[in-house]
Amino acid sequence: MSEIKKLSVHLRIQIPELFMSKIFALSEASSIAIHSMVLIARSGNGINAVKIAEITGFSKNHIAKVLQRLVKNDMLKSVRGPSGGFSMKMDPKNVSLLDIYQSIEGQLDVGECPLSYDLCGFDRCLMGTVVNKLTAEFKKFLNEQTLQSYL
Repeated sequence: MSEIKKLSVHLRIQIPELFMSKIFALSEASSIAIHSMVLIARSGNGINAVKIAEITGFSKNHIAKVLQRLVKNDMLKSVRGPSGGFSMKMDPKNVSLLDIYQSIEGQLDVGECPLSYDLCGFDRCLMGTVVNKLTAEFKKFLNEQTLQSYL
């Protein structure tokens, strides 16, 4: 693991309060899925969860759990055993980051209420349209990025 990678992992673990106050945050599962899919696509012949854990600093068990969900959703193939691992089931140019994100988190929709409330006690949304605009921009960005973009 490079010194920069070790430092970034160390900072995430040792000083999480510096990273807590954000407008936007990806779930760890989504982050694992996106980063792992890029690594798997780059590998060509496949890569195992242990190697992905070494590169990313995420838990091997959490990686394996997330990748099994991607196998179940027909994005990856898996081979068990000592020489096993995960490989692409789809062409990287046909897989957007949005596909990966939604495979883990479900459909990313821009709705009326950013908090998904059915009933609101106010005449107009206190958040205005900023949350929906950010969600739409995020969705657009993910949809425009394919795994091929990162190879």
